[in-house]
Amino acid sequence: MKALAIAATGMNAQQTNLEVIANNIANINTTGFKRARAEFSDLLYQAERLQGVPNRANQAIVPEGSHIGLGVKTSAIRNVHLQGNLVNTGNKLDIALAGQGWFEIEGANGEALYTRAGSFNTNAEGQLVTVDGYLVAGGIVIPDNAVEIVVNKSGQFFARYDDRVELEDLGQLTLSNFSNEAGLAPLGDNLFQETAASGPAIAGVPGDPGFATTEQYYLESSNVDPVKEITELISAQRAYEMNSKVIKAADEMAAVITQGIR
Repeated sequence: MKALAIAATGMNAQQTNLEVIANNIANINTTGFKRARAEFSDLLYQAERLQGVPNRANQAIVPEGSHIGLGVKTSAIRNVHLQGNLVNTGNKLDIALAGQGWFEIEGANGEALYTRAGSFNTNAEGQLVTVDGYLVAGGIVIPDNAVEIVVNKSGQFFARYDDRVELEDLGQLTLSNFSNEAGLAPLGDNLFQETAASGPAIAGVPGDPGFATTEQYYLESSNVDPVKEITELISAQRAYEMNSKVIKAADEMAAVITQGIR
């Protein structure tokens, strides 16, 4: 009985959907996190009767066929790269992006990685780094004797000193854009990596056309909507229950046959 296998694919799909929703809810307070959405597609169809062919007497064309679907499969888990709310932290090295773009980070092996989480700090040499110690592209070094750090909307870092009127230019943040942000590979730790699906990184600076501006003293919060996630959770639960009822009904129908044989 095909209904058993079909309903089983539905239950597997809803289990995947539930896992995606659970990950969204778990990261509701993760800086720069982008919610994911499970996407599904139907499986192959078994043709019981083809449309568009002559009937048995070769006198007319069959207008409609008979096709039975064999279930559902997970086709993609898409990250939804929508802007999250900006939250004021008061930290001078917290930088949020308002608009499209990614901070470029130098990975442990020197490879280029990308993030939206601008909760930066400095290492022992004063270099600008992420919370995990990865260097931020741009080679910005924060002096120990600076009394104030100023970051403008174009991503330029300036230092103010007690004994100087003018500001010292410390460097410029660079951003990257991608033709297909959904094609970036998530690595964890708020980091993403370029893939063939995302296309090559398009470099720019904050404020350029098509690139975000930077906001000092702010962080971009997760774009997870709790109400939406709870609604999706209830929907996934109900879909799982309905598929389980199909399996129960198919089992009861098969039991009628076996009991009749006895």
